[in-house]
Amino acid sequence: MTAPRIVVVGGGILGCTIAARLLEREPRARLTLVDRGLVGAGASMYSAGVHFPVGRSERVRQLSAASADYYQTLRARHPQLPMYGFDFFVAAGAADAEEVRARCAGLLPLSAEEKSRVAPDLPAGRELWRMPDCHVTDVQGLALWYAQRLRDRAEVLEGVGAEALDESADGVRLTLSSGRELAADAVVLAPGPWVNEGCWSGLTAGLGVRVKKVVALHIQWPAEEGAALFFPAEDAFLAPLPHRGHWLFSYTCQQWDVSPEQCRQARVEAREIAEAREALKDVAPELASLAGSGRVFCDAYSPSREPLAQYLGRHRRILFVGACNGSGYRLAPGVAAEAVALLNHTLTKG
Repeated sequence: MTAPRIVVVGGGILGCTIAARLLEREPRARLTLVDRGLVGAGASMYSAGVHFPVGRSERVRQLSAASADYYQTLRARHPQLPMYGFDFFVAAGAADAEEVRARCAGLLPLSAEEKSRVAPDLPAGRELWRMPDCHVTDVQGLALWYAQRLRDRAEVLEGVGAEALDESADGVRLTLSSGRELAADAVVLAPGPWVNEGCWSGLTAGLGVRVKKVVALHIQWPAEEGAALFFPAEDAFLAPLPHRGHWLFSYTCQQWDVSPEQCRQARVEAREIAEAREALKDVAPELASLAGSGRVFCDAYSPSREPLAQYLGRHRRILFVGACNGSGYRLAPGVAAEAVALLNHTLTKG
């Protein structure tokens, strides 16, 4: 039997997870991971790295649950990984309680005393639930850990871009910026927010994926104090980052159709700090004045707001995986499992 040759383009958390799960499924595969920069230095470097069991659709809830199981096993096997467990507390108006319970798995009720202790400044009219078994991760650190382990079994190429893709019934020829050509049975595209740029843009144009700016504010507050809060109606959360020593407030920025290269140069603007502080005043007013810096990047969003894993082109040799809608880390293991299942015909070839 001939070992299948697979190339994964994109060394972010999703590409690295796909590579790792692919080798779990088919250890004999000849794998190459290619990234235009350094592994984990794109959107993954800016990721909040928060995992909680939440989803607007049944598929996303299933992906989130599958990812939670995978990460739980990973943490148990490798306790040195930069993963930090905690409980989230979900806050929403009473009118939204039914929808919140449908979206968020494993919610537990709180007594009035617990509510007062956890969120004493929560505005009146809000319900509060405990959502256990959540965690936060240094996403770039995890991607680098994956890549370090992959190097023992695969080829990892950094600082090398994909210049051309030539698909045929027999395979795919990938031309790199270094001048090297790779012949593969299949290519997995996991380009993150670069989905509409590069030599694959003609293939991805029909997916309807848009790139949105993502802004999160850093809160100068000890990571070991306070309670993590998730606000489903506002699509915002407040979470500790123990590996960085501060908190992070993520809210929804509505600036669309941005370029990842432009976002690399972006800084947090006064307008964005003002927007975040206004949002904080509604949910955690005592922290609003502490939000004065943060991080800016972007991510890819699908029309359905569900991640995409589908073949492009004529011969089912080029697989696009991505558009995780700001939840690349949270859903990566589940999405990667879908991608590996789609590659089954290639992995079993011969």
